[in-house]
Amino acid sequence: MTDAIVAEGLRREYGDTAALDGVSLSVGAGEVFALVGPNGAGKTTLVRALTGTTTLDSGSVSVLGDHPRNLDRSRLGLLPQSFDPPERLTARELVAYYAGLYDEARDPGSVLESVGMDDDATWYEKLSGGQQRRTCVGTALVNDPDVLFLDEPTTGIDPAGRRALWSLVEDLAASGTTVFLTTHDMAEAERLADRVGLLADGRLVAVGSPAELVAEFGGRTRVVVDLTTDTTDIPASADAAASALADAGFEVETTDDSLVVRGVSPEDIGEVVAALDAEAVAYDALAWTEPDLEDAFLELAGRSVADGDPTALAGMNDDVGENHGETAVAEGDR
Repeated sequence: MTDAIVAEGLRREYGDTAALDGVSLSVGAGEVFALVGPNGAGKTTLVRALTGTTTLDSGSVSVLGDHPRNLDRSRLGLLPQSFDPPERLTARELVAYYAGLYDEARDPGSVLESVGMDDDATWYEKLSGGQQRRTCVGTALVNDPDVLFLDEPTTGIDPAGRRALWSLVEDLAASGTTVFLTTHDMAEAERLADRVGLLADGRLVAVGSPAELVAEFGGRTRVVVDLTTDTTDIPASADAAASALADAGFEVETTDDSLVVRGVSPEDIGEVVAALDAEAVAYDALAWTEPDLEDAFLELAGRSVADGDPTALAGMNDDVGENHGETAVAEGDR
């Protein structure tokens, strides 16, 4: 597979903070690559680096064999995380404006239809947040790009609209478009991405297919037992059941109101239930679950914290670059 995006040793510092700390990656032509990571990890800064809209301290970027700033802009599509178009335009007028920036562009009406937007006369400022975001996705598609960057494209979009956009991304990839997206939605990454990269503290700590990451970092299957208790203490019967399950070879974790039994295959669920019944443990619910991409993400992000980044999981509002005053792509730069 030919690489559409190649990055080597990207470093971008803001004062004493390294937003990107030696990031290297490649994305194949026609591949969907999802970048996930905690808030403030450097995701938006990486998108800016790959699209040539920020200055790097060191490292190199190639998109379709050229530096992104030298690339024919009609081959590149970008939806920034923060995008504030003129509000007194309709969705059609906004998409038509961006279509006019290119010698050849898709019909604005068909673009709006592809993102699930009606072609009506409602001003952008009167649209719902989800409708605004879908319209913005349309502006990134109007030039029919070969490489499409989507920075959290489904933020604020309702579940039905989100799934419609997922189908659109799948169709684009099937037609050969390379898609690089950032997301906090693990279900989105798991469904869309051929490969997922986890960025933490400015470093790319893991890359692989969703299945590979889950298998390596997601942990084991588990049964979660929600206990019936009027106190904050685990009842003695539950302690006895936990001890019996541990003796049977299971890993058991107790919390204030639950038991978590790890390493349970579907065939072992009956053994867990029998241990609970033998000790007369009262419980409200019992659920068996397999690890998923979110489990892998939490494990890897937790390792980043353990390696010396105590803020990696903090609820920071913006990406590092935005916190230090770097602006999103201006309309004339798209």
